Amino acid sequence: MKAIRRFTVRPVLPEPLRPLSDLARNLRWSWHAGTRDLFRSVDPGRWAAAGGDPMRLLGSVPTERLTELAGDRDFLDRLAAVADDLDTYMTGDRWYQRQSGRLPAAVAYFSPEFGITAALPQYSGGLGILAGDHLKAASDLGAPLIGVGLLYRHGYFRQSLSRDGWQQEHYPVLDPHELPLDQLKEADGAPARITLALPGDRSLRARVWVAQVGRIPLLLLDSDIEENDLIERGVTDRLYGGGSEHRLLQEMLLGIGGVRAVRTYCRLTGHAAPEVFHTNEGHAGFLGLERMAELRAEGLDFDAALEAVRAGTVFTTHTPVPAGIDRFDRELVARHFGPHAELPHLEVDRILRLGMETYPGGEPNLFNMAVMGLRLAQRANGVSLLHGQVSREMFAGLWPGFDPEEVPITSVTNGVHAPTWVAPEVYRLGARQIGTQRAEEALSIGDSDRWDSVADIADQDIWDLRRSLRELLVLEVRERLRASWRQRGAGTAELGWIDGVLDPDVLTIGFARRVPSYKRLTLMLRDRDRLMDLLLHPERPVQIVVAGKAHPADDGGKRLIQELVRFADDPRVRHRIVFLPDYGMAMAQKLYPGCDIWLNNPLRPLEACGTSGMKAALNGGLNLSVLDGWWDEWFQPDFGWSIPTADGAGTDPDRRDDIEAAALYDLLEQRVTRTFYERGRSGLPDRWIEMVRRTLSLLGPKVLAGRMVREYVDRLYTPAAHAHRAMDADAARELAEWKAAVRGAWHGVTVDHVETSAASATAELGSTLALRVRVGLGSLRPEDVEVQAVAGRVDEEDRITDAAAVPLKPVGSPGAGGEWVYEGPLSLDRTGPFGYTVRVLPSHRLLASGAELGLVAVPPEDVAEAAGLLMR
Repeated sequence: MKAIRRFTVRPVLPEPLRPLSDLARNLRWSWHAGTRDLFRSVDPGRWAAAGGDPMRLLGSVPTERLTELAGDRDFLDRLAAVADDLDTYMTGDRWYQRQSGRLPAAVAYFSPEFGITAALPQYSGGLGILAGDHLKAASDLGAPLIGVGLLYRHGYFRQSLSRDGWQQEHYPVLDPHELPLDQLKEADGAPARITLALPGDRSLRARVWVAQVGRIPLLLLDSDIEENDLIERGVTDRLYGGGSEHRLLQEMLLGIGGVRAVRTYCRLTGHAAPEVFHTNEGHAGFLGLERMAELRAEGLDFDAALEAVRAGTVFTTHTPVPAGIDRFDRELVARHFGPHAELPHLEVDRILRLGMETYPGGEPNLFNMAVMGLRLAQRANGVSLLHGQVSREMFAGLWPGFDPEEVPITSVTNGVHAPTWVAPEVYRLGARQIGTQRAEEALSIGDSDRWDSVADIADQDIWDLRRSLRELLVLEVRERLRASWRQRGAGTAELGWIDGVLDPDVLTIGFARRVPSYKRLTLMLRDRDRLMDLLLHPERPVQIVVAGKAHPADDGGKRLIQELVRFADDPRVRHRIVFLPDYGMAMAQKLYPGCDIWLNNPLRPLEACGTSGMKAALNGGLNLSVLDGWWDEWFQPDFGWSIPTADGAGTDPDRRDDIEAAALYDLLEQRVTRTFYERGRSGLPDRWIEMVRRTLSLLGPKVLAGRMVREYVDRLYTPAAHAHRAMDADAARELAEWKAAVRGAWHGVTVDHVETSAASATAELGSTLALRVRVGLGSLRPEDVEVQAVAGRVDEEDRITDAAAVPLKPVGSPGAGGEWVYEGPLSLDRTGPFGYTVRVLPSHRLLASGAELGLVAVPPEDVAEAAGLLMR
C-alpha cells in the first residue's frame, strides 16, 4: 500500500552523542576524512547503505547501537576530538584573517546550482561542481562568503538506460527535512519568508533553507510551500527545467529573492552585510536590479543606483558560445517588472535596456542575461586564459571602438577543491611524506614548497599507489555495471561476464562529463577498427570507462550515448570498454583516482575551462586533451599529451573530426601505451612514473580551488570592496552625472593633428620619439579625458599587436577654438615593424577601466596618414 502522507522521524541521540548531530549538519564532513571515519565506525554496513550520508546513517541506526556507543569511552573520545577539531576550524584564524589591508567584510556568491556532496543533489555539471568547490575553498581559507541558490525539489534527474541503450530520466522527490538543511527562522520561531510580486496581483513566496558548508552558509530558496498556488509551488521543481517563463521566474527568485534572503539572514544572525556580490553566470543577474531598488528607496535615481551597484559587483561568465546564454523575449521580461509586478520603482524601459543586445549582430527583441550581468558589474572574468580571450571577442560589441584584447573582461582560471577530490590513499601517501598538517595546507592553500616533496616519494610507492587505485576502480565499475544491466532488464544468469570486466593491470582511460555535442563523446568511435585494436592489443591493451548525462531535451546527446553504449555492449570488447549511467559526484570520486589517463576532446575553443582533468591530475592521472580551457594554459609534455586540432576555417566538421580522431589514435598507439607498458631496469615504467610525479608537483598547486579563491580575493573581491566603499550616495550621483555629461559631449571630442620628431621611417632600438597631438574636447575638460599614444609591433595589415598605452600630458592653455595640445615621449622598445596611434578615452577616478563607457576618439584617416604612423 502507498502512504497518504510522509513524515521524517529524526532519531533522538543520547546526550553523550549529541555532537554527532552537529557534525552531520555541517557539510565539512564531505571533505574531512576524520569525520567520515567517525561516522563509518558507528555502523560500517549502514554507512555503506546510506551512501556515506551521515544524516541517513543516523536515521537508520538502532537505538540499541546508539546506547552502546554512548557508553563506549574510546568512541566518545574520538567524537570529542572530531567535534573540537570542527570548532577550531569554524572559529580560528585562517588565511583570510592573516591578510593585511581592508578585505571585504563579506561576499555574497550567487549560482543556480551547487555541487557540495551527493547527499545534497543540487547540481547538474561543471558549473555546480565549480560553485561547490568555490564555497569549500573559501571556507578552508576563512573567506567570509555567503552562498545563494535554489533548492530544487527534484534536484537534477537520475539516469538509467533502456535495454537498447537509450537514456531514461527519473526525478526522485527530495524531502528537505531529510537533507542536511535547517530552515531560516525569525526571532519568534516562524519560518522566514521571501516574497516576489507577480503580474495579476499574484505572489511567489519562498522559504529559506541553510546548508552549513564548513564556515560558509549556503542559502537555498524553496517555493514548494502551501502559501503558493500550484504554478508558483513548481518554480523550484527542477534544475534547468520548464519553459521560458518558468526559467525567468527561477532566475528572478534566485537574483531578487536571493538578495532579500541575504538581507534576512544577516538581520537574523548578525552576519556582516556583503560588500561584494558575485554573480556566477547570468542566471542570477537580477540581483543587481534588487540592489538598485534598495538604493532607489534611499533616494538615489536610476543612474546613480546603477553606478553604486556596479562598483561592488563581480560577474563571471562560463560559456564560450552565445547559444549557452539564457535569453528571454523582451515582452515576457517587461510583463514581470514595473508598477503591477516586481520592482515597481524601477523604470521598465531602463531595465530592458540593461539586457538588450544593442550591438551589431544582436537580437533587438531578446533580453540577454549575460549582457545584463556585464552591464551591472564593474568587474568581469572568464574561467581560463583562453576563455577570457574568447569572452572578450564574444562580448566586444558592448565596447565599440576597442580591440577585443582591451575589453574589460579578465580571467581567473578555475580550480578544484583537493580535499573533496583527492583519494584517501593519495592523501595518506602525501601525509606520510610531509606530515598531516602540511598535507592539509598543501591541498587547501597550496604552495610549491609542499608539492615539491613529491620528488622524494619512491618510484615503487607511486606505482603501487596507482595500481591500487586502478583495482578499486575495477571493483566499483563491476558493481555499477551489474546494477545498470539489471535496470536494463538482464537476469543474474546473463551477467557472469561482468566478473571479467576491466583488469587492474591494464592502462585505464576515463572520459566522463555532460554530453552536449561539442564535447564529442563519440570521437573515439570514429574508426572502430582502430579502437578495437587498441582495446584488444595483445601486449599493450587499453580499457576505457565512460560516463555522462545528456540534457533531457537533447535527443542528439542521447543518440551519442546510445551509440557509445551499443559499441560497449559488443561481446568482443565489453570487458575493455564500459558506459556507467547516472554520473554524479559519488561516481566521480571513485572514477578520477582510478584512471591513468583522462581524455578530453572538445571542439576548440568551446571548453570554457573543463575541470575534470584537474581532479584526475591531483590523483596522479595524466591528461590527454585538446588544447582547450585550462589545458591550453598549463600543458607541458612533461606531464601529458595534447591532441592536435584541425580548426582551420576551411575544414568541414566531418573532416575535422576524422583528422582529430586519427591524431588521438596515433598518440595512444605510438606514445601513450608505449610509455605505460615499457619497463626500465627496475621493472617499473620509469618514464610514466616520472610523468605522474611531475603532474603532482607542477600541476598540483595550480589546479587548486584555494589558488582560485585567493585570486578572486586579490584581483576582484578586494578591488570591488574598495570601489563599493568609495561609491557612497554622493559619489554615485557624481559619477552618474559625469557619465551622462561625457556621453552627451563625446561627439565633440576629436584628434585633429598628430606630429612626431621622427625624421625617417626607421629608428634605432631604445630611441625616443617626441609626440605632439592636438585634440578637440568640445565642452569637456582635460581632467575628463586621457589622451594616449598606443604603440607596438604591427602586422602585415598595420594592425598594432601587443600594444602598450602611454599617457600624454596637456601643455599650455586651450587654443582659440577650444583645442588642447598634448605632448609626451614614445620609447621604441621593440625591434621590427613598429607603429603607433593616438586616442582619447574618458577618465574618472571612479572608473575601473578606460574602456568602461565604450567611448573612444581616434584620428581620422587624413590625420593618420600625415602622422608617419609606421616605423619599419
